[in-house]
Amino acid sequence: MSRIGKKPIEIPAGVDVSINGQTVSVKGPKGKLATTLHPHITIVKDGSIMNVSIADEKEKSDRALWGLSTTLVNNMIIGVTKGYEKKLELVGVGYRAAMQGADLKVEVGYSHPVIFKMPAGITVTAEKTMITISGFDKQLVGEMAAQIRRIRPPEPYKGKGIKYEGEQIRRKAGKAAKSAK
Repeated sequence: MSRIGKKPIEIPAGVDVSINGQTVSVKGPKGKLATTLHPHITIVKDGSIMNVSIADEKEKSDRALWGLSTTLVNNMIIGVTKGYEKKLELVGVGYRAAMQGADLKVEVGYSHPVIFKMPAGITVTAEKTMITISGFDKQLVGEMAAQIRRIRPPEPYKGKGIKYEGEQIRRKAGKAAKSAK
């Protein structure tokens, strides 16, 4: 049994949810999102509460889809009401980021600055060593943060690079520390 799948999804005021077959559309103050659910998933809207159910509770793959589908719909509702945000830190001497129009300009030790184009629906703010990515689509916000981090991932010896806020980098001892034994 899926504990997450069994929980009802509450629809807050100001959010419009429409169900058309397997497609669920959510419209709120921050934007509009839609997703198509698996054919074994059934979603029923009853006033301000939605319930997700599956075709066969004994089928393992259906139970996995049950929790996933509930979480996807709930994330869409949270996204169009509150939105999502990810923060990245630039660690290293001379590493900095700045906005260049609608694009993000990142200087992280390469011979040239890296220009990163942002898709629609994503808002980016950059202060010297902090990049904040926000939007209403959780998947898109996370993907953009991962792509920016991929420009210069943190390295284990000095910890230089682009990392998530609060991320712990596992550090390694260098050659000199190893041979000193």
